[in-house]
Amino acid sequence: MTISSPRMLRTPPPFRRDYRVHLWLVIKGFSDAGDAAWTIAVAWTAVNIASPAVAGLIVAAGTVPRALVLLVGGAVADRADTRRMMVVVNSLRVVVLIATAVWLLGNTPTVAVLLVATVAFGVCDAFFEPAAGTLPRQLVHAADLPAYSALSQTLSRIGTMVGAAAGGFLVAWAGIPGSTGANTVTYALAIAFIVLWLRPRFTLHTTAAQRSVLSDVASGFRHLSTDSATRTLVIALSGLNLAVGPAIAIGVALQAAHHGWGAGAVGIFESLVGGGAMLGAIAVMRWRPRREAVGGLWALVGQGIGIIALGVGSPFAVGAGCLLIGITAGFASVLLSATFAATVAPEYLGRMSSITRLGDDCLMPLAMAAFGGLASVLPLWAPFALYGSALASLMIIPLRNPRLRAIALRDAA
Repeated sequence: MTISSPRMLRTPPPFRRDYRVHLWLVIKGFSDAGDAAWTIAVAWTAVNIASPAVAGLIVAAGTVPRALVLLVGGAVADRADTRRMMVVVNSLRVVVLIATAVWLLGNTPTVAVLLVATVAFGVCDAFFEPAAGTLPRQLVHAADLPAYSALSQTLSRIGTMVGAAAGGFLVAWAGIPGSTGANTVTYALAIAFIVLWLRPRFTLHTTAAQRSVLSDVASGFRHLSTDSATRTLVIALSGLNLAVGPAIAIGVALQAAHHGWGAGAVGIFESLVGGGAMLGAIAVMRWRPRREAVGGLWALVGQGIGIIALGVGSPFAVGAGCLLIGITAGFASVLLSATFAATVAPEYLGRMSSITRLGDDCLMPLAMAAFGGLASVLPLWAPFALYGSALASLMIIPLRNPRLRAIALRDAA
């Protein structure tokens, strides 16, 4: 598996002095904070105007259209100019937010309005995320992708945590119109920066537009079937959260309820995961394995051990497991996403990004339901042991791939 070498348009500075990219990642983190605050506002409003089941439907409504449109979004991303596509989609998001805020200023929130807003955002995500997935490869050298990914994920997590914390106070003070207006400002700032200052340094090969979009979608799957290293990497990234997601979202709460630790303990455990993830991402900037894919995959083996530790009926073991899961998640995510961006054929990068996200969206509900089902019929430690050992064992497959083991992004320098 070779590192893709797009044609250079402009010579980027060393990443530590690439202040334009640094500022872009700060603005992106600011936008993530706005999204988190808006999500809190939607959830809070939903639970106050509808039943818990309907509120859950509203919050999750964006995932269904996103899953339906993602493959088309990936094919379009491989055809279109990335900056233009990001500006257009973010502008559509601003239109949705402004229309929602204006309507809510004069009317009582309704289920229909919240559903329309979340569905519209889901469709926008389906086009924005594959396009944004191609951006890092257009901004920095392949050798700098781990540093880019580490800083991006760190700032994104900080933004999400700050936005979620501020979102509760914001919706209490200004209601959902205030949260919607704040998120509009963050998107407007991102649009202005992309238009005025963000310029690609490398050009990616784009797919010719003579064929239909559906033909391009099929071509992406054919490429996946013929390139074993890309296929292995896509499968690994698609399943990155399928073991840890249910263990954290459902399993930790079950442990706290079973042992009487209280809801506060769940919050502490969640914060250990988030803080550990930031530490893992920062660690890549300070210490980086010679072969990034191998380092990321071995980190996921460690994550499997952390999931197994969550099944131990001790708050100290669960806390240690959460911290280990966070550190390995941040470390592996940075290294594997950088490897993905550097090695996938440039003309297929958008489609491979969409397939990766689609796997997570489609399989996560099944993984959640299976974990809950196992916990209801087996001892509580059993689903943690099964999910953790399955994750660790499955990493043997990509670790045996010689093309993945040979990748060293520093060689791209």
